Amino acid sequence: VQLVESGGGLVQAGGSLKLSCAISGSTFGINAMGWYRQAPGKQRELVATITSGGDITNYADSVKGRFTISRDNAKNTVYLQMNSLKPDDTAVYYCNLAARTAARTVKTYWGQGTQVTVSS
Repeated sequence: VQLVESGGGLVQAGGSLKLSCAISGSTFGINAMGWYRQAPGKQRELVATITSGGDITNYADSVKGRFTISRDNAKNTVYLQMNSLKPDDTAVYYCNLAARTAARTVKTYWGQGTQVTVSS
């Protein structure tokens, strides 16, 4: 399984970016997908998650009302629409996938990350 993020970049405060994560490879089913971020000198933190059916989403308090996670099952892609960006949103953003294995366990996959920089 491979996850490839795209869409990061440099944006001014108040601007918007849309991240994409394309998933390739096969699993025995997907439990959930999500976006995490890691700023310099800080631990990786959850940004948003979405269930396989796309019906349940979860957001960090710091991004509620500004970010929206969505998925397109036909394209095997998950998105993160980021609006009203703040300098504190500057970080490397990672795509995450929790998938079931043949042994009925859950394995976590990560993308390589995409840099988001918000200037003040």
